[in-house]
Amino acid sequence: MIHTDRAEGTHPPPRELIKFLRPYGPEIRDLALQLRALVLEEMAPCYENIYDAYSAVAIGYGTSELLRDGIFHIAVYSKHVNLGFNDGATLADPKGILQGAGNRIRHVTIKTPADLARPEIRRARKFAMAEAKKLGDPPPKKPKGVVSTVKAIYPKKRRPK
Repeated sequence: MIHTDRAEGTHPPPRELIKFLRPYGPEIRDLALQLRALVLEEMAPCYENIYDAYSAVAIGYGTSELLRDGIFHIAVYSKHVNLGFNDGATLADPKGILQGAGNRIRHVTIKTPADLARPEIRRARKFAMAEAKKLGDPPPKKPKGVVSTVKAIYPKKRRPK
């Protein structure tokens, strides 16, 4: 299902995302939606791909609906939310803020609303955006608003109880 948000300055979450977040506690749901709003401040207009996956609700953001064009992602777990940087391994991180040891992705764990106010979160997002613009081909034409797509719904889930 595809949703297009054309309203300027506002990006309400799709109904499916709200439904996928229901099993989580209210604090985690609110944290996920607040982080989504922060990411959209930087990314919109953009494409938002929503996955109701096995162990987390995942939301990817990029310049097209293709996974390879992703820049950020949010992963919602039972006790925290991660802000992921798809090419985070290429980012300079002299203070060791980014977590993860894979070949490509890094993330920042967010456990409270106060974590969203950390200045390094905004700096890392701006740096990731600048780096993404340097990679590969020029980005495709931006959509009007936020184009949200529910990409996958996995039948089995491991969710908070």
